[in-house]
Amino acid sequence: MIPFLRNLIIVSSLITTLFSCSSNPSKDKPVARTIDDDKADSLLLVYHPENADKRIDAFMKELHRTRGFNGNVLVAKKGKILYENAIGWADYLHRDSLKISSQFELASISKTMTGTAILMLMEQGKLKLDQNVKEFFPDFPYDGITIKLLLTHRSGMMNYVYFVDNIWKKEHRDERKGITNMDVMNLIAEYKPAPYTKPDRVFHYNNSNFMVLAAIIEKVTGKSYAEFMKENIFEPAGMKHTAVYSKAVYDKIPVDVVGHDRGQWRYSVVQNFLDGPVGDKGIYSTVGDLYLFDHALRTHRLLKQQTLDSAYTGHNPMVRGHFNYGYGWRIFEAPGQKVVYHTGWWHGFRHIYLRDLKNDITIVLLTNLTNGSLLKLDELFRITGMPIVRKSAYTGNGDATDD
Repeated sequence: MIPFLRNLIIVSSLITTLFSCSSNPSKDKPVARTIDDDKADSLLLVYHPENADKRIDAFMKELHRTRGFNGNVLVAKKGKILYENAIGWADYLHRDSLKISSQFELASISKTMTGTAILMLMEQGKLKLDQNVKEFFPDFPYDGITIKLLLTHRSGMMNYVYFVDNIWKKEHRDERKGITNMDVMNLIAEYKPAPYTKPDRVFHYNNSNFMVLAAIIEKVTGKSYAEFMKENIFEPAGMKHTAVYSKAVYDKIPVDVVGHDRGQWRYSVVQNFLDGPVGDKGIYSTVGDLYLFDHALRTHRLLKQQTLDSAYTGHNPMVRGHFNYGYGWRIFEAPGQKVVYHTGWWHGFRHIYLRDLKNDITIVLLTNLTNGSLLKLDELFRITGMPIVRKSAYTGNGDATDD
């Protein structure tokens, strides 16, 4: 071979190798954050109260006055925060006021992050959506349930919350100590509770689906759900005020926001054994960190666009012409419009988190008083230019009490 040609081939090979190494970091490691990322996030979170959108401010004050809204709110559009505020009490009994940095139990908004983690593991080649749960847990008593069916609430499983609660009451077990996801998986294997219906027959929203997904995350990665989410979701997204807190780990969840149920302040909710399982719930966060999560998804820090497109695609028959469920996301669609969102309702907390994909609008409303104030948001949607997401946002198959 001619020396020049041989050298050219060697140099080309080295360049190709170097390029491959630099453009394809290890799939097993989350993308490392840089100083520039921190600066960009800091700029994204800049907000000057004196420049607050006066129409949103007036709307939120009226919602507080007439509907008893108590919670934190953030509204952003095209990379700029238009309004944020902390309104009311974090803990009414002790008269502690909410702060904009207050961490709320996200309830079912946690499902959006669990779904993201599962899709991340899929991108890394560590699991496939058509894999059967029995491949991870041989004692799982149901046939034909795949990861995809869990993600889309089509597994047909019963709701573990009611199943486990019945066992604890019948057997007079200690309700103070939290149980783990594996505890629940073992109970399901032992008692084999009757499923709601056959797999892939209907959309049936319930918490069991994402509790099982979190157990699969732990099985596949060899890490706790809390550890995996911190390293692969929260830290890469810059979510410094977000964590997984389980009663199986903490005697007392280390946050200052208390949930208040039945729309009345005197009903503060004490956490119990059902605050142990995570994945369907169990993530605590702030309105600012949820905005950073939105930004991390939009800029593909966590998932590729092709994967996001599949997550934002309805995988169930459409309800009322507009509503569907993807992979961990509720979906509202209208001609030329798409809003992906999730609601949350658990132990005195009730929330809604909306992301208008076309108009780049993010609305986060986290509340700790379940009084129905979030059912009256039409005017906020009009002010921001987001389609009105109303019917089926809070009601539907199986999510009336455990959203």
